[in-house]
Amino acid sequence: MLYHLYLWLQSEGLKIPGMGVFQFITFRSMMAILLSLFITLVYGKRIILFLQKKQVGESVRELGLQGEEQKKGTPTMGGFIILLGILIPTLLFANLDKVYIKLLLLSTIWLGLVGFVDDYLKLRAKRLSQEQGIPYKKGDKDGLAGWFKILGQVGLGVIISITLLFNDHVKVLREYNGQGKPANATVVKFQGGERYFVKANEPVTTIPFIKNHEFNYAKLLPSGLRQYGWVVYMLVIIFIVTAVSNGANITDGLDGLATGVSAIIGVCLALFAYASGNLIFADYLNIMYIPNLGEVSIFIAAMIGACIGFLWYNTYPAQVFMGDTGSLALGGIIASLAIMVRKELLIPIFCAVFLVENLSVIIQVSYFKYTKKKYGEGKRVFLMSPLHHHYQKKGYHESKIAVRFWIITLLFVVFAVLSLKMR
Repeated sequence: MLYHLYLWLQSEGLKIPGMGVFQFITFRSMMAILLSLFITLVYGKRIILFLQKKQVGESVRELGLQGEEQKKGTPTMGGFIILLGILIPTLLFANLDKVYIKLLLLSTIWLGLVGFVDDYLKLRAKRLSQEQGIPYKKGDKDGLAGWFKILGQVGLGVIISITLLFNDHVKVLREYNGQGKPANATVVKFQGGERYFVKANEPVTTIPFIKNHEFNYAKLLPSGLRQYGWVVYMLVIIFIVTAVSNGANITDGLDGLATGVSAIIGVCLALFAYASGNLIFADYLNIMYIPNLGEVSIFIAAMIGACIGFLWYNTYPAQVFMGDTGSLALGGIIASLAIMVRKELLIPIFCAVFLVENLSVIIQVSYFKYTKKKYGEGKRVFLMSPLHHHYQKKGYHESKIAVRFWIITLLFVVFAVLSLKMR
C-alpha cells in the first residue's frame, strides 16, 4: 500500500523527499524483512500472552519422549504471528498488481485458514472433554477431516497451475535464435545488442544436471497426446503442493525445527527468484528467463523475517508453537514459490528434510501394516516416526536434532543452487 501511495504521488506530480527509494526493490525488500522482524518480535509476545489468556494450550500425547511434560499448556496457533509477519510487510511494500504477489497472498491465506480451522477444532474438542470430565488425548479424530485438508491443498494446486499456465501476465521467455524479429517478441538490450525473446506457451520447468536445464511436461505423454501436457503439469503441481505442505506440517514436531528449516529454504528460493528474474544470471546459468519476478523477493524477505522472528519464541524451550495454522501455510508458500520460479523439480533437494520426514512416516506405517498382516504382529523400521522422534528415542536432545536438521538443510540448499551449473 505504501508502494501504491508512492505510485499515486508520482502520477500526481507530487514529490516528497526520500520517497524515491520506493522504486528500488532492494530497499523495499530490506524494509519488508525489518518490519517482519519487528512485528514478530514485538507483537509476537503480545499474541502469545493473548493465547495464554484464552488457554489456547498444546495437548501432548504421552509417547515417552524427553521433555514432553514441559510442553503441556504451551500456546499453539502461533502461526498467526508468522502470517502477520508475512502479510503486513507484503501489503505495504509490494506491488499488489503483480500476479505472482496475488498468488502468494492467496496461498498464504488459503492454507493458513485450513490450518486455523484444524487447530480450532482440536482446541474445541479439548475444551469439550474438559467440560464433560473426559480425559482428552491428542491424536483422537478431533481436528479437521483428512480429506478436507487434502481438498484444500488440491484446490490451491489447481489455482496455481491454471494461473501459471493461462494467465497473460505470467511469462516464461525463451530466446529466439531464428532470422529476423518474430511477432510479439520481447526485445531485451543486452551487452550492447538486442536479443529477442518469445513466450513459451508450454508447461516447462528447470531440471537439474541436464545441459539445457529445461524440461517440458508434455514429453511425458505419447507424441499424439502432447497437447494435453497441461494436464500432467496440473497433476504434478497438485502433488507438490500437497506433499510439501504436509511435509512442513509433519516436520513441525520439535521446538524451532520447521521454522528454522523454512527460513533456510526461503533464502534458497530468494536466490532462485533473483537468478531467474535477472537476464544476466539466467543467461549465465542457462535457465529460463522469467520477467517480473522481482516483486517476489519482497514477499520472500517478509517470510524469512517472519520465520527468524518467530524462532525467538519457538526455539527450545518453546514459548509458542505455530500449529497447523503456520506449518501448512509455510509449506504451501514454499511449494508455490518453487513452482513460480520453475524450480519445483529441485524440491527433493532443498526440501530434503520435509521429504525424509514424509517418507519416514510412509515407511513406518506401510511396514507396520505389512508385517502385521503377514506375521500377525506389526514391526517398525524406526523407533518412532516422524524421523525427528526416532532420534529423540535414541537419546538426542531436541535442540541438537533441530540444529543438525538446519545444517543438513543448508548443505542441501547449497547443493541445489550448485546443481544449476552442474551438468
